[in-house]
Parts: sequence; C-alpha cells; structure tokens
Amino acid sequence: MDNIDEVLISTCKTMIKTILACLDVANKGTIYRVGLMPGLRVVRVMSGIRLADSDEIEWGLPAVSDYNPPGKNWTDYRDQPGRVLEAMGWCVERQLSWTADNPQEDRRSVRKQLADEPEDVYHMEPVLVSKKSLYGESDQIVYPTDWSGNPIWQDSEYVVAAVIKIHFQPNALKRGDRSTRVIRELSQSLGAEMLSLYYRETLNRARKDFARHRLQSCEILAHELRNTLVKLGFVFSAINAQISILREDWEHFLQTQVPGLEWKGPLLEELSGQLSRNAEGLSQAGELFMIGQELLHEQRELARLSLSPYQEQEWLRNKIYPRWERFLEETSLWDKNEITLLLERLSRSLRTGMNLDLTRKINGLRPELAQKWAKLAYIQITSSNLFQIDEVIQLIEHPELPLRHKEQIRRVLKSLKSLVLTIPEVEEKATKILQSLRHGTWEDFQCSCEHDQLDLESGGRT
Repeated sequence: MDNIDEVLISTCKTMIKTILACLDVANKGTIYRVGLMPGLRVVRVMSGIRLADSDEIEWGLPAVSDYNPPGKNWTDYRDQPGRVLEAMGWCVERQLSWTADNPQEDRRSVRKQLADEPEDVYHMEPVLVSKKSLYGESDQIVYPTDWSGNPIWQDSEYVVAAVIKIHFQPNALKRGDRSTRVIRELSQSLGAEMLSLYYRETLNRARKDFARHRLQSCEILAHELRNTLVKLGFVFSAINAQISILREDWEHFLQTQVPGLEWKGPLLEELSGQLSRNAEGLSQAGELFMIGQELLHEQRELARLSLSPYQEQEWLRNKIYPRWERFLEETSLWDKNEITLLLERLSRSLRTGMNLDLTRKINGLRPELAQKWAKLAYIQITSSNLFQIDEVIQLIEHPELPLRHKEQIRRVLKSLKSLVLTIPEVEEKATKILQSLRHGTWEDFQCSCEHDQLDLESGGRT
C-alpha cells in the first residue's frame, strides 16, 4: 500500500461516511494509512467533516498536520523520552485503541502538551490485518523497534494497516461505549478492503516489474542478436575471399595469354619509386615527410591485396589521390603531369580484367567459359545476390577451368553457402521471439512454430 490511488480514497470516504451515518454524535472522521515495516510511515488519506445541521460531508485535508503527505516515519512518532506522546504511537505500537473522552486529561494530545489547549473528544482505532496475509511465512521480516531497540509486533498475529480517528461532540463519548464498539467493528471491514487493495497493488506492481524485466530482456536479446548477426557477417567476407582467388588466377591467366596489358602492380611500383627518390627533399621532421611515409604504405598495401575493382577504386580515391594532390600542390619535387598520368593509368588498370573483349584473344579456353570466368571473378557476394554463389560453384566445377585448389575452394564455398542461407531464417525466428516477449504474444509465436513444424513434416519445406 505504497500509493494512494482513487480506489483507496473512495474506500476511506465510504468508511467515514458509514461511521458518521451510524453515529449521530460524531462530526468528523479521518483515516490514516500505515506503511509496511519497518518504516511504518503514516499518511493522512482523507478527512470528512459533517456540515452543521445536515448529513452532507465536506471532504479533503483542510487542517495542517504532520501526517499530511508525505507523512511521518515510525521513528518520528513513537514513544520516546523527551518527545511529546502521540495517540498515533500508542495505536500503532500496541495495536490498541485510544479514547480521549475528556480532553482536559488527554495525556496523548499533542496540542495540550505543547500549548496546554484541549483537543476535541475523539476515538482512534487501529485497523488490523493478518501479518501472514501481508508477509506470508517469511522469516526475513525486519521489525520496527521501540526507543529501547526492542522489536514490536514480533509476537503478534497482526499488523496495523491504518488508523481511524473519529471526533465527537463534547460529552458524547465514553470509553468502551457503543460508539467505540461500532468503530472497532467497522475497522475490520476497512482492514479487509485495504488488504484487497494491497493485493491489487502488489499484483499491479508485479505486472509492471514483469513488463519492465521483459522489455529489458528483449533489449539484451536484441543486442546479442545484433552482435551475433554482425559476427555472422564474416561469412560474406569468407565467401568473397574465395572469389578473390578466382580473380587472382583469372588476372594471372590473362597476363600470360595477353602480354602488354597494364596492371596495378608495376604502376604502383613506379609511383612508390617516384615517391622514394624525391622524398629526400622533404624535411624528415615535417608533416609532408610523414604523409609520404603513409602514402608509401598505402600504395604497397594496395599492390599486395587482392580486392574487387570497386574496393580498389575506393582505396585509390580515399587514400592515394588526396596525398598525391597535396604533394603536387605544396612542392615542386615531382613532375605534375607525369604523376597525374601515372594515377590515371593506375585507375584504368584496376578494371583491366573486367574487359570482356580480351577473352577473344585467349587460346586454349572456350570463349564462353572465359567470359563466365571474367564476369564471376569480379562479383561481390552480399545478401542481395546469394544466388550467384551457385554460379561460382558451377564455374569452379567445370573440368576445363585452370584454377588452383579447385576442390578445396568448391568445398569451402558449399559450406559457407549452407551457413549464409541460415542467417535470414535465424534473424526471422529471433525477431518473432523478441516481438512475442515484448508484446506478450507468445501463443502467436508458438502457433507459428507449430505451423512451420507441420510444413517440415509434410515436406512443404526443403
């Protein structure tokens, strides 16, 4: 009962209205909620005052009170030496009622103790509920203590869930009379209502906690799924690495069949030679010298790697062109026209192997096989063109294709194909699971799985 909601307020209003209706001499009622152990925070929930000469009740919390929200903790209102005694402390600690039928002798009237002013005639009744109903059989309960450090309620079957305070007309109340018995009897009804509200709040809180944990679990699973799918992306890199062997052998075969073609290796070697010969004119402590070392490294890496023409053009555009442009703008150590021409020839050479006209100059290999080799050697496998893996495998299996390590490449590509084809299915199933967890539609997911299983058993899927 940590939250005062509309249902709790409505319940308190009904209880006050019932008591005032039963007791003509009563003119005001207040209900305080007592929080869970060990804090036992007391908060005034609702007050109702009977208007003069009528049965109408004015509702609200008009008076200033220490128990207005956020209320007071147990340690602030319990009996303690040096502190004024409160009727609230008596009712909560002892689980007994307090009747002030003589305001002049009310030893627990705060107003009288502080200002020597008598308070109203009133009766305070603790609302008791079963301890077991709230806390079960738990032996981990932390009990509140009195000022001496002794736990209260440890030997009681009940806990105080609320306190009812009813004010009376002067001289209209006596200890133990019918009015106090009526209040005591009705307090049991309020206890049952508040226990029901407690269960409702506990269930609602548990539902919210479950929803929050479920959402957190979904986020964790989604994060792990994304990581897994990213890691599975290596499959495409592995497939394209195998295709790069196809490309290397094609370019090597083309060089032997058609001499005089320009390839990136010699041109990059020429550019690196130009760079090394003239770099001596740069200050070794200067920025241009460091750029020259970086450029030399990038050119050697491009010569060493077997990338697709698209990747090589990107390498050229992002890592080589900008550095040469800066050298040609800020120094006169190189012939600008010569370097520019070398870079243009290098760019064209990256596409040399893709020239299908060259396949007609090849001897010893059928033109259609040479053209197919030239086409497939430069593809880049992604999720959008998975079907081309089969074309590559068929090409490799051709008995006339002069390719190194044919059998090994064929086996690797077939294994990688099987793996990559499972990625969309894994992603689809994982997405369904996440959606079912996030939106609570597990039954729909199970139905989907059962439908897939029936398809498998009936041969509807391959």
